[in-house]
Amino acid sequence: MADKCRVKLYSLNRDQQWDDLGTGHISSAYVEHLQSVCLLVQSDSSDALILESKINSNTPYQRQQETLIVWSEAEGHGMALSFQDAEGCQQIWEDICRVQGKDPSVSITQDLLDESEDQFDDILETADVFDLPSCELGKLEDIDDFVTSILALPLPIHKERLALMLENGDYIKNLLQLFRTCEDQGDTEGLHHLYEIIKAILFLNKTSLFEIMFSDECIMDVVGCLEYDPAMAQPKRHREFLTQHAKFKEVVPITDCELMQKIHQTYRVQYIHDILMPIPSMFEENFLSTLTTFIFLNKVEIVRMLHEDDNFLSEVFVQLRNETIDDDKQRELLFFFKEFCKFSQTLQPPNKDALFKTLTHLGILPVLKTVMSRKDLQIRSAATDILTYLVECSPSMIQEFIMEEAQQSVDGNLFINLISEQMICDTDPELEGAIHLMGLLRALIHPENMLSTPSKCERSEFLNFFYKHCIQNFIAPLFAITSENICEGDNVVGADKNSPNNYQTAGLLSLILELLTFCVQHHTYYIKNYILSNDLLRRVLILMSSKHTFLTLSALRFMRGMIGLKDELYNCYIIKGNLFEPVVNAFLKNGTRYNMLNSAVIELFEYIRVENIRSLVTHIVEKFYKTLESIEYVQTFKGLKIRYDEEKEQQNQIRKNLHSILYSQILCRGIRVLEKKEKICIKEDSKEEEAVMPPLEDDFPDPYDKFMETKNPKENEDKVDLPKRTSSGSCKISSSPSAGGANETSSQSSSSTVGLKNDPDDEEKDEGDEASPKKKPHLSS
Repeated sequence: MADKCRVKLYSLNRDQQWDDLGTGHISSAYVEHLQSVCLLVQSDSSDALILESKINSNTPYQRQQETLIVWSEAEGHGMALSFQDAEGCQQIWEDICRVQGKDPSVSITQDLLDESEDQFDDILETADVFDLPSCELGKLEDIDDFVTSILALPLPIHKERLALMLENGDYIKNLLQLFRTCEDQGDTEGLHHLYEIIKAILFLNKTSLFEIMFSDECIMDVVGCLEYDPAMAQPKRHREFLTQHAKFKEVVPITDCELMQKIHQTYRVQYIHDILMPIPSMFEENFLSTLTTFIFLNKVEIVRMLHEDDNFLSEVFVQLRNETIDDDKQRELLFFFKEFCKFSQTLQPPNKDALFKTLTHLGILPVLKTVMSRKDLQIRSAATDILTYLVECSPSMIQEFIMEEAQQSVDGNLFINLISEQMICDTDPELEGAIHLMGLLRALIHPENMLSTPSKCERSEFLNFFYKHCIQNFIAPLFAITSENICEGDNVVGADKNSPNNYQTAGLLSLILELLTFCVQHHTYYIKNYILSNDLLRRVLILMSSKHTFLTLSALRFMRGMIGLKDELYNCYIIKGNLFEPVVNAFLKNGTRYNMLNSAVIELFEYIRVENIRSLVTHIVEKFYKTLESIEYVQTFKGLKIRYDEEKEQQNQIRKNLHSILYSQILCRGIRVLEKKEKICIKEDSKEEEAVMPPLEDDFPDPYDKFMETKNPKENEDKVDLPKRTSSGSCKISSSPSAGGANETSSQSSSSTVGLKNDPDDEEKDEGDEASPKKKPHLSS
């Protein structure tokens, strides 16, 4: 038995029209009284069976598209199941093929005989034949039912044929003529039917039909039909709004009639799409895709025609540059140009680039710089929107202009500084304009938006310029607010407009910190120099004492960005300035409240622990552990102490190992000196024995005595004294005050006795090679 799937059931009536029998859930099951597997459809609305069809072994079933199964119950009585999804259709199709013993990959279950095949083809053919009711006032209800039922069918071919029938002749125009008649006669029922008909035609999603309906002759009548929604008690006056209130303002005369017609059409179609059409349901979400494309292509065509009209754009810029023009006229020009730039976003990249190059050549950026200095808020806002479109399209073009302007400027009045000034001077309590301008600045200084070719504005050149001439302008409020005359120590005092306790000021500072954090993440070298040379982090952390948590979090986020780079220069700067103290103070002041500040501070310390940033771990534990030791609801601070202890233990072990290694090296160096002296002694002794042959007597001279008699006076200059013979036959080594580090801890008068013992094997080797004696000294107690 197949899982129940949602379907719509249709039956072909005697008039060869498909009747909608309802919607329900289908399953296949064995029915006892029919002694066969049957297709069962249970209605959604009444839970009654609206279909109980026996799957006969000789009945031909046909699967069309992915979601439709058609068959014939009797002569001239076709049935169709339209499935909501292809998966459900496949399940039922497999059940049918299993009963008939067929392969589910076939599209028709039976090899039909000629006669039955012709009969089945007739059934399928009649399913696609439509008789569109004549366009008469008394047939509006039939037209409504017919068009709505076709729209409900899943097969595209039905909609295609209906669209062809509507295109032929003047059927749509005749419908709109009936609308005027119904409206004159006050026929409300007919107007409601026309609303449904026009809406259904729009949902057919055919460009050819849109061309007819949105023509100058028809579009206002289409809007009129859509005013009479049956769900509304009274019709809406959309035509009145479009004709009397929505006025097109020609800031510069347009002589091209085709262009003028395209502009009016686009506005009205956009109005139909946005205002008049109902929000599509989940089954209708793609019904208006072609309408959206129609509007899109219209906008592309409008931009193209304006771009190709050199006189038009030139005249616009002449008026924009006119300093004597009044604010109203300039406002209208900027509103038009803003709409023009908005339409230009629909262009393909090559066409868009060509357009913006033309605008740059005409002087769009100097014009924007001029109008952004105006006091009128609407003018400044429109200019900012236009600049946003330009930055989104080509940020490198704006950067090149800024660099060229910097080279030519004498008074330092730069466009980018004007943007910063507009940002920090925003009077809106919610800082909507400042947020917009901050986004522009971030786009301009983003490394990914900078060219790096030799012939263009290089990234390093622009960033050098920015940090030398611009950054101080947009962070000026931060320096002003954290100056000594406003802040006492590291605490914020007061709540006036220049205090971070003021809401609007705190919002502006938060924006500035957001941009600075962006710089830390993307301008590693440049911002590092600026932070260290201006002690910027100390100023930022003063804001930790603000009463506004969002500002405190912004300051903490800035510090977190620096620590996240794991740069030892930053770490040393933080340690030397004891810059964790404001963070710890804010954390302790927050108390036991579990909020964003609490989580952010703990995350900062946890990051240091996990990444094991040794210098910061040591600083935090030695400076603040006693204060934070009592916090046990997280293991972060205990974890830092464990890291600290492990590091100390490791350092102690390293010192011990190093001391041992150094001691061994120094001791070995002393032993090598002794070996060298022994070699000298042995060589001198051997030479003496060879030069003077002693008599064969029992008491021949001792070689050490002989050595002591013939030793070279220069040997006394060595740092280690030569061995002296003892009564026991050993050599006594005395260390001089200038001995190495190994002897520094022992008394100068102390001595060690080294016994010299000859290895028989070494003596045999010594006879063959006097240059490398193998006698090894042994330390004696």
